[in-house]
Amino acid sequence: MLAKVMSCAVVGLDGALVEVEVDISTGLPSFAVVGLPDKAVQEARERVRSAIRNSGFRFPSKRITVNLAPADLKKEGPAYDLAIAIGLLMSSDQLRADVRDTVFLGELSLDGRLRHTHGILPMVTVARDAGKARVCVPLEDHAEASVTGGVQVCAPESLAQLVAFLKGEVYLPEPPAVVSTPAPAPEESFDLTYVKGQEHAKRALEVAAAGRHNLLMAGPPGSGKTMLARALPTILPPLTHGEALEVTKVFSVTGMLARGQSLVIERPFRSPHYTISNAGLVGGGQSPRPGEISLSHRGVLFLDEFPEFGHATLESLRQPMEDRHVTVSRAQGSVTFPASFMLVGAMNPCPCGHYGDPLKECHCSLSDILRYRKRVSGPLMDRIDIFVEVPRVDYDKLTGEGHGETSAAVRDRVSKAARIQLERLAAGKATCNSDMTAKDVGEFCRLTPRGREVLNTAMRQLHLSARAYHRVLKVGRTIADLDGADLIDTPHIAEALQYRKREGD
Repeated sequence: MLAKVMSCAVVGLDGALVEVEVDISTGLPSFAVVGLPDKAVQEARERVRSAIRNSGFRFPSKRITVNLAPADLKKEGPAYDLAIAIGLLMSSDQLRADVRDTVFLGELSLDGRLRHTHGILPMVTVARDAGKARVCVPLEDHAEASVTGGVQVCAPESLAQLVAFLKGEVYLPEPPAVVSTPAPAPEESFDLTYVKGQEHAKRALEVAAAGRHNLLMAGPPGSGKTMLARALPTILPPLTHGEALEVTKVFSVTGMLARGQSLVIERPFRSPHYTISNAGLVGGGQSPRPGEISLSHRGVLFLDEFPEFGHATLESLRQPMEDRHVTVSRAQGSVTFPASFMLVGAMNPCPCGHYGDPLKECHCSLSDILRYRKRVSGPLMDRIDIFVEVPRVDYDKLTGEGHGETSAAVRDRVSKAARIQLERLAAGKATCNSDMTAKDVGEFCRLTPRGREVLNTAMRQLHLSARAYHRVLKVGRTIADLDGADLIDTPHIAEALQYRKREGD
């Protein structure tokens, strides 16, 4: 007898419907799974066999063939366990139910309980988009599955409970509706109020956060670069619902979503070590997985000791910084991951870290300094919007009793500027000033006559490239948004030009 049940696969960050066909025929007892399964899917045979027996059902001692269609799509992971088990029970006439509009997702334990499964959100999303009426997921994953809406979520604890529900013998309550959770308050230990001095760097941090601009901080060891970077998430605007879904999808597929968590409501902050591989940063592997730049999607990618990262690793950032996505190609096909991240780098001015320090002498030769700085290429530097010097903090400021402005106060201004940008760019794909296209820049970055004159003078004297010109306009637009100004004026352009990297630095 043949039974057909629906399940899902994950391809990159997207779901794909998979039809699980189970056929039981006469012959020597065997259990074959075909349809390009990986090792985890092949092992489903033993999990399903034990789960069916330990749930009080009969496992058929016949020739069993399970086909996962389409056959040219690689099937990975244990998410097909539940669909295979339901198909076996239907094919062996132990279960009669109409499951044509139901999608089954979940890993089975040997006693028949359903375990947490990665990638639930994208799989439920594709089921909803395909018009399916119901999805069955493990109880642990009901909160994540309920986020999408538009589809009934069935969340049993075990195979036996699900079968009883499908037979109409028990009532399986629907999971409670997901309530939107407000963004958490900034972590107190990284509040900007505890950063002594560095007013210029704090202002640059505020501008960068308001427009999601890439930022590079340079200064001697111990000047507070890392502390400033760690404080950045506390002033970033909250995630919108759409952004939260995008981030949650990445964390769900990579297995980094906390058990029972429905949505990621904090902007990601990723800080990989400089020994990270190219695949670890960009994504890759035999079956491509998201890297750090995708895990920092809609958040911050902080690269401490910026020049210490491998040259090829840093250069791999260039295309994602422009396109806001990364494509990983393998023999079996290409996978695209989102990469709309805010890059924040921190570096020393020289190998010893004390070049230009008035208190400590630098022992590096000129060739050492030049070689150190050339580790970061010009084209990559050209993609960074804001450069800021973070000098040594004076003793008087370090030991002063007063505190600076809190992250909450700065976040209010940043959030207000972010809302202005969302309203302005609502008709296009961009959500912040750093994402603006050349067309957006021409339409929204309008200058006063005096501001245009200052920018034209800077173009001639500083020999700015076309990319640098647009980046100055974008940063100037963000500064104007923080001031609530419709037009970019002289002070906005002047401040934006201060954040450009000077020749010889």
